[in-house]
This record gives sequence, structure tokens and C-alpha cells, in this order.
Amino acid sequence: MSVMLEVKDLKKYFKTKRGSLHAVDGLNFKINQGETLGLVGESGCGKSTTGRVVLRLLEATGGEVLFEGKNILDYKKQEMRKFRENAQIVFQDPFASLNPRMSVFEIISEPLIINKKAESKEELNKKVLSLMDMVGLAERLRSTYPHELDGGRRQRIGIARALALNPSFIVQDEPVSALDVSIQAQILNLMDELQKELKLTYLFISHDLGVIKHVSDNVAVMYLGKIVEMADYKTLFADPRHPYTKALLSAIPVPNLDYQRERIILEGDVPSPINPPPGCRFYGRCFVKHGDVCQNMDPEFKEVTPGHFVACHGCHNA
Repeated sequence: MSVMLEVKDLKKYFKTKRGSLHAVDGLNFKINQGETLGLVGESGCGKSTTGRVVLRLLEATGGEVLFEGKNILDYKKQEMRKFRENAQIVFQDPFASLNPRMSVFEIISEPLIINKKAESKEELNKKVLSLMDMVGLAERLRSTYPHELDGGRRQRIGIARALALNPSFIVQDEPVSALDVSIQAQILNLMDELQKELKLTYLFISHDLGVIKHVSDNVAVMYLGKIVEMADYKTLFADPRHPYTKALLSAIPVPNLDYQRERIILEGDVPSPINPPPGCRFYGRCFVKHGDVCQNMDPEFKEVTPGHFVACHGCHNA
């Protein structure tokens, strides 16, 4: 299976009055064509920034983003225009990401008009209605505005807009976190159907491990700008190695009153991402730390079993 997206040592730092904020600090991962990589972590860990840097909505501080083998960080204006047709994003808040002064038809048609993908009004109308049907929006809604619709329909508009230019890669930035649970299931099922039908590749960003397990082929766990564990979803959920991953998994509700999962409560403070200290960034909250080596030496992101990568001194020595 061919690799669609490969990220090498990706960094994104923001300058602040107190120093350099390490939002994304040396990420490495691959996404195969037609698959989904779930990127999960607490709020503020840098996962949404990662999605934006991968699409060059934010410029990287360092590293490479290889899309179909070519580094998009070197692309000029014309090359980026072509790349934008192949790579799109669905945002977290379906209301904030839509123009309140534009109707459903106008929102979905906008990328088609800008990129000159329709030669006539009849062709434009046909394409927009086809996109609306694809995402489950009734034709009667074409003249409505975002404030007149519920969250699920708004997100369907965002998905239709993302699909308008026939992309092959989509960043899903917490696309269901602002929706009710029943609507979440509908949107997740829709995105799964679209992926199979259109052979799409996803980077799916979420803080919800339950959602990540449902949608992902592979999962990367992120903590304070770094990926601490990555494996296929079956391996990661069955055999988590990093203590942070174990703590996250212990918080997932189990729909079985007869089964009591041992909850791992993390103590200590999250270190500042501004000029972060040396060593493991999870050191202050870790329940299996190994003294000086963990405190002073940044753990290497190593393969502990085939396809299972972990950044943890204790895991490497186990």
C-alpha cells in the first residue's frame, strides 16, 4: 500500500514574550492511501496545530511534509494551489467555520467558482446538488442559512465544501466534538461511507479515544507537542505501553456494570510548552518514572514490536 502523507521531524514553534512555545516538536508519522490515522491527546497538546501545519495553513518551523513523495513546504504559489485541491480540512465548530451571510448553496459552490470547476450555471447547480445529496442534505435546504440549521446539518455543509474539489486527503479536526452523541454517530458513519466510496485518506484529530477507536486504522498518542506512542488501533488498545496512553485508556467508560476497570489518576502538573525542560515531558506526572534518565534525557521514539512505536525509557528497557 502506497504512502500518501509522510511527516518527518515536523516542528512548529510560536514566539512569545516568555520564549519559544513548542506547539509541535519533532513529529514523525506516515498515513497510507485510503487509511485513517487517529491523532489523540489532551487539549493543548498540539494536535490541531499539527493538522494545520500539515496543510500549510500554518507555516512549519522545521521538518518535512511529504505528500505523495514531494515536500509541500517547498511548494511555490502555483504548486500550493494544486495541492489545496487535493488536501482539505473539516473544522471542529460547524457554525464558526461557515459564513453566516451565505446560503448553503453559496457556501458549497464557492470553492467550485474560485477554482473555475464549472463552465456554466447549470453545471454549477448540478455539482452542488450532487454534493448535497452525497452528504445527506435535502435539496430544499439550498437557500437556507447556517443559523437556521442544527449542528449536524451544518457539519454536513462543511463536509460537502471540503469534498467540492474532489480531494484525496482530508484533515478532520475534531469534527464531531461539538455535536450531540446521536448526531456524532451519523457524521462518523457518513465520513466512513465517503472514505470507502471516494477512497479518501484521513488525518482524524480528536481527544475522544472512543471515537478514535471507531474511525482509525492507526493511532498516534500526542503529549505536549510530541507523539509518545503509535500503533495500529487493535495493538494500541489491547497492549498500550506508554503510561500516558494507559491513563487515557483507563478513562474510557465501559458499558458493563459487572466490569470495573482500574482508573489511573494522573497527578502533578503539565510542564510549560514554552522552553520545555530537558528529559521526558511526561516525567512530572508519570507513575513509572526511572529517576535521572527520565528527568534529563528525552526518550527516543523507538519500535518496541513490529509497527508499535513508543517514546519511554521504561518501555524500552522492559
